[in-house]
Amino acid sequence: MITATQADVRVRPIMPTDNPLIAQVIREVSAEFGLTADKGYTVSDPNLDRLFELYSEANSAYWIVELDGKVVGGGGVAPLLCSEPDICELQKMYFLPGVRGLGLARTLALQAMDFARERGFQRCYLETTASLTRAIKLYEQLGFRHIDGPMGCTGHVDCEVTMLRDL
Repeated sequence: MITATQADVRVRPIMPTDNPLIAQVIREVSAEFGLTADKGYTVSDPNLDRLFELYSEANSAYWIVELDGKVVGGGGVAPLLCSEPDICELQKMYFLPGVRGLGLARTLALQAMDFARERGFQRCYLETTASLTRAIKLYEQLGFRHIDGPMGCTGHVDCEVTMLRDL
């Protein structure tokens, strides 16, 4: 098992060569929590193997987390599709077990929201599932509030936890 301190970790923008590496991290973490493709979770996203291209689009960004040159996590932000133009979505925040608990999710979420705010977004949306209790607690601490139902066209039909935050 990988163990690390935040000093051992590097956060950087995604590159084309990261596509298969971050896709594998997302698949591993999804399997760990039982987030299967048949339930509409991220692993069913047709863009999972081309995140660099997806996050190279306007007003989008994705950051890779490395430990000793190995991709161990990441997270991003993009406009929320089929929604009001002032709403972005915090997306694809996944971390291997050895780098959890270091504050990286908090750091990436704040970085993503700063990026979005600088581009004129006024609200940030996210979807997750109730089994990810640590993530939900973090999002609540960051000022996200639970909302009654999904927004936009995310395709994640089994993400029953929907949250929104003013930027």
